[in-house]
Amino acid sequence: MREYLLTLCITAAVTYLLTGPVRKFAIAAGAMPEIRARDVHREPTPRLGGIAMFGGLCAGLLVASQLTNVGKMFTLSDEPRALLAGAGIIWLLGVLDDKWGVDALIKLGGQMVAAAVMVLQGLQILYLPVPFIGGVSLSPGVSTLLTVAVVVVTINAVNFVDGLDGLASGMVCIAALAFFMYAYRLWYGYGMETAASATLFSAILIGMCVGFLPHNLHPARIFMGDSGSMLIGLMLAGAAVSITGQVDPDAITAFTGSERNTVHAMVPVYIPLLLPLTVIAIPAADLVLAIVRRTWKGQSPFAADRGHLHHRLLEVGHSHSRAVLIMYFWSALIAFGAVAVSVQSNSLLIMLAIVVLSAAGLVVLLLPRFKPRAPRWAEAFVPPRYRRRARTAGAGTEPGGDRAPTAEEAARGANGAHALGAGTGPAGAREEREARVG
Repeated sequence: MREYLLTLCITAAVTYLLTGPVRKFAIAAGAMPEIRARDVHREPTPRLGGIAMFGGLCAGLLVASQLTNVGKMFTLSDEPRALLAGAGIIWLLGVLDDKWGVDALIKLGGQMVAAAVMVLQGLQILYLPVPFIGGVSLSPGVSTLLTVAVVVVTINAVNFVDGLDGLASGMVCIAALAFFMYAYRLWYGYGMETAASATLFSAILIGMCVGFLPHNLHPARIFMGDSGSMLIGLMLAGAAVSITGQVDPDAITAFTGSERNTVHAMVPVYIPLLLPLTVIAIPAADLVLAIVRRTWKGQSPFAADRGHLHHRLLEVGHSHSRAVLIMYFWSALIAFGAVAVSVQSNSLLIMLAIVVLSAAGLVVLLLPRFKPRAPRWAEAFVPPRYRRRARTAGAGTEPGGDRAPTAEEAARGANGAHALGAGTGPAGAREEREARVG
């Protein structure tokens, strides 16, 4: 655990320290696109934050390779090198897109190439765990297609949700933390050496997001751009592929003592890629809804619009920061709920806690639809929008407490204004001079 934490801290420190110089470089390079109709920020903001995140990734892998226990992974497995190769390709593609813009189909092709490179170097889904059967081996063709599909879907899910300050990096950090807890439990609790790679990838991904978040929180000083969103999406997919397709459920039975306990321990990965989908459930749902919405309108699935979940939260009435926190809450609830169920799938307390938190989340989500008014004794403790407006005696009062003018007073005021207008201008000035002379 100490070596993983050391890797995480160094990755976060390098990412944080690099983000400032990268921001100055992005401004000098002109990587500050004009504000588009679907954007929510008001001032041009530099991109290319993915450069700092990629630097943190390289630093984390370099440090991990020199450690006593974690360093053995680099000699026993090719997965770290496969991840770095795929990350390099997707990062370079993102940098080009942030600076000059890349066509959507070319971007999709680059994502598939990066996934294929990872497969060629050994990071792929070798078999799928099936309940009461064990690991079902996949043919090379099916393994390649499934791995590429998982990587491409995860990359685009994270890229689609990157629409508010700190949203994508925070949600991926939550997902990576849930992944780290689950992978570390398999590696340390059950002795599964094949889970060590996913544990390392998750720790580095947490460090990348934590180091970048202080610069990206609202109001953001720099955006990660596609160079960052696609990079962390690929990192998350790499951890998912590593832990889902290469952990043998039969090996866990030796530790759990029975096949039934093994089923409970492997609940999130028995259904193919269930755990990866749960930790990115919100971005994945946003991706599916966006594709359906745009296709229904006759548009390209890659056409940008303002119909994403975070845009809808703003339209409901939530502030920028509250919308981000709501997305954080639901991501954490789904991700950590899946991990908790995998530990104690029969626990009634866990299910009850999930239900209660879901109800609380729905109340907060729909709060702007209602305008509750606090009782008078509690008005001093609530924001002004929840206070009852003071009313003075009399029917003709306004919210501000001033009496509304009557019809006669309004007429007199209008006549006075008309008379004042008549005494202005050339004719009015002449009459005034004649009166003074007379």
